[in-house]
Amino acid sequence: MKKKVIVGIGEILWDMLPSGKALGGAPANFAYHAQRLGEEGWAVSAIGDDTLGTEIMDIVNEKKLHNIIAVTDKPTGTVQVELDDKGVPSYNIMEDVAWDNIPFTPDMEALAARADAVCFGSLVQRMGSRDSVLKFLRATRPETLRVFDINLRQHYYSPELVDESLRLSDILKINDEEIRIIADMFGIEGNDTVVCRTLIDRFGIKLVILTKGADGSEVITATRSVPQKACKVKVVDTVGAGDSFTAAFVVAYLRGDSLADAQRLANETAAYVCSCKGAMPV
Repeated sequence: MKKKVIVGIGEILWDMLPSGKALGGAPANFAYHAQRLGEEGWAVSAIGDDTLGTEIMDIVNEKKLHNIIAVTDKPTGTVQVELDDKGVPSYNIMEDVAWDNIPFTPDMEALAARADAVCFGSLVQRMGSRDSVLKFLRATRPETLRVFDINLRQHYYSPELVDESLRLSDILKINDEEIRIIADMFGIEGNDTVVCRTLIDRFGIKLVILTKGADGSEVITATRSVPQKACKVKVVDTVGAGDSFTAAFVVAYLRGDSLADAQRLANETAAYVCSCKGAMPV
């Protein structure tokens, strides 16, 4: 069976963890896990012409991850990550770095035309890369699955950005903290399920994946709600767990699995990542 072309477009960077630096960035994590699950994963981003950028490419090539990663005159991105006593991260994200300035190229346009799925977030749209992300999305085929893994970070989002991204999406992936922010943003009242269904109706998306940390997850459509408990594991850190969840769900969904089965694979994959250090464990 031909492999599905699954693209993560956005930030690639170094997570500066208390234990040392680790390759990260939600779209790159997503592409990595899609590839580990047997599909053709692509990371689309940018690095600087510097040592940190060279080190990123060494790892990307070592992991045999397909990529279109431009070299720019901006520094390679870094994020200072602090973990609380439960392993949950908080972030300080450097600005005006390479992935803030991803150029749209003919190679990207060609990749968009053959992508079966593309995942993007809000963070990469905070500066100049937004135009490239939107061009990429609009260059995909009508049947391409477009996943908005919202990933709200600090102050790097706005109602206009979220609105436009949702209108370009088939699936919204969001967590239980972010859904309340979005409810307030758009003046939606009701519990999480009501908010998700309102977003489905208002923006014409197919479904919402709502993650709830240790309380599991829920896949919500206009007519169904599929809850699932989280797998129990010893948590090392949760960095990248949500990205692996999204990748596994998309892989299973494209293969035609039921929502419950896709969610089960996503839960198991995220649990494994939580049991390891960093976002891209072997």
